[in-house]
Amino acid sequence: MTGDVFDSKPLPPVNAETRPFWDACAEGKLLLQRCDDCGAHQFYPRLMCSACGSRAVHWVQANGQGEVRTFTIIRRAVSAAFEADVPYVVALVQLAEGPTMMSNIVGCPVEAVHIGMAVEVAFEPRGTMAVPVFELAGGPASRLAGGLAEG
Repeated sequence: MTGDVFDSKPLPPVNAETRPFWDACAEGKLLLQRCDDCGAHQFYPRLMCSACGSRAVHWVQANGQGEVRTFTIIRRAVSAAFEADVPYVVALVQLAEGPTMMSNIVGCPVEAVHIGMAVEVAFEPRGTMAVPVFELAGGPASRLAGGLAEG
């Protein structure tokens, strides 16, 4: 149904904890938090280190490399917003720094995705934001899936 609230992909919630992450994504950069006390990297953003409980966490740029740990192929859209993407892959990607991120695998046939596949981050524009997605490592030079407008 055109004009329905479900016709456009949802935007992630942005708050004080997550704003640096989403601002960096809009610039084509993937950030993680790193603990100054134990050195652990973490994702999703938190006020404290999930490994040691320290509040000494800060943002660092991730290298964007990862590996598919598990995935599923979606063949039936959950809403009209995703109908054009069917079939699409939702995967758990273990980042080179350690944390695991749920995302989509894009830019290759869904049948080509496999556990252990090397991937790298790209960014899908959504309104004024960009959402991290992953493509086969060594994919297109553009780090922005769909050509996020600069400005």
